[in-house]
Order: sequence, then structure tokens, then C-alpha cells
Amino acid sequence: MAILMCPPDYFGVEYEINPWMNIHNQVDQPLALQQWSALYNAYQELGQEVDLVEPVRGNPDMVFTANAAVVRDRRAVMARFRHPERQGEEPFWRAALSDRGYRISELPEGISFEGAGDALFVGDRLFAGYGFRTDRESHGPVGKALDVEVVSLRLVDPRFYHLDTCFCPLAPSVVMFAPGAFAPASARLIRKLVPHVIEVPLDVAAGFVCNAITVGDRVLSSVGVEQMESSLVREGFHGRALPMTEFIKAGGGVRCLSLVLD
Repeated sequence: MAILMCPPDYFGVEYEINPWMNIHNQVDQPLALQQWSALYNAYQELGQEVDLVEPVRGNPDMVFTANAAVVRDRRAVMARFRHPERQGEEPFWRAALSDRGYRISELPEGISFEGAGDALFVGDRLFAGYGFRTDRESHGPVGKALDVEVVSLRLVDPRFYHLDTCFCPLAPSVVMFAPGAFAPASARLIRKLVPHVIEVPLDVAAGFVCNAITVGDRVLSSVGVEQMESSLVREGFHGRALPMTEFIKAGGGVRCLSLVLD
């Protein structure tokens, strides 16, 4: 597995585009670098290749590489960010993935889609969120571009504005998710399609526990993952808690900082 990351050189809370952001709650830059580096080192310790993208001044959220695109079999469907504050990232992500040999697909203008922040594979199915940052109308074109089945899920709690804040694939038949972040019909659909689910209470999910990456049997997540350890163990996993306080100030965590390339 290769993971795309971007160092937090220019990371900060410079605007407010989700409920977590408050420009008066500023990032501790040295601590952010320490937390980002701990994640980077954890991937390397677990034998994962980490590919770095050069950060660009004026794009503080570039550190959240997961939002750049959704990728599959050397194809990449690029993000079309809803908020103007992030739209300046788009040409840099397009160049980064093109330079790495990905065949680029783009959605029509006027349709918002925020990459792997709202599109996560469970086996061969692509589970895609909508309601806050991604339009449901994007799901059809994304599925066609990647030649995959798409399962549409409606998000209803603005704190969980991206799918990856409340839904984490652990294996092709196991997911961890926060049912309260979804419309009831979408939560039922997850339970129907995925054989094994770990349900996370909203107060625990608010610590960005579901914003996680699985490497083997290790679930890299924020410190709140310790509260889910017994449930993870029942499914054959163990949590690895990483402090993410500075990135949570901007509405992100482990998964947001990581675009899985392959």
C-alpha cells in the first residue's frame, strides 16, 4: 500500500468551512508537525511506502491529501471542491497525480466532489457520501470513471461533513461507522451490505475515531480509538492511538492526512 501525504508547512485554520474550524482557535505549528510526523513514522514502521507532495503556500488544507481525488487501478477522479477556499488546490493535485502516472478524470463543472474524503472502498464497492461537501450527482460519473458499483450514503450531522469522518473500512467485510451521522436509511444500507459492522457512538466518533486507516490488523486513529478496542479485537484488529488535536481543529484526522494510492 502506498500513501500520499503532504507536510504541514503551511497548515493552519485560516477560514471556517466546517463546524470544527474557528479562526480564533489557532494551530500550534510545532505540535502539528510532531503529530503529522508521528503518523508518517507509524506508516514507515508498519512497512508502508509514503509518497510526499510538496506543500503550496496559501493552501493550508493541502495537508488533507485524502480530499484530492479517489483512485483505483491507476485511475484518479479529481476533486471539485465545494468551497472557494480549497479550489486553489485543484491544479496542484491534478499535476501531482498525473506526474505519478494516474489517468485523470474530472467531473463536470458545477458538481461538487471531495475525493476520498467522501468515497471509500469496501472490497470492490465504492461507498460514497453526500449531503455537505459532495453532491449525489457526482456518484454516477465517479462510478463510471472507475468502473465500480457505488453505494450512496446521506450524511445528516454537519460535524461529520465528509464520509471519512464517520465511516472506516477495516477489511472487505468489516467497517467501523457512526450510525447517528447518517440518514436512517443509509445506516440500514450499511448494515445490510457489510457483513460485520462496528458501531461507534456519536460522542466517540466526535474524537475522529472513524477517521482512520487500517494497516494489516492495526487501526491507526486518534486517541479515542482506545474506547473501541474491545470491539476491534472481536473483529481481529487492534487500535493504535495517535494524537490528532491540531488537525481536529480543522476537521481532520489520520484518514484525512492520508490518500491511499493503491
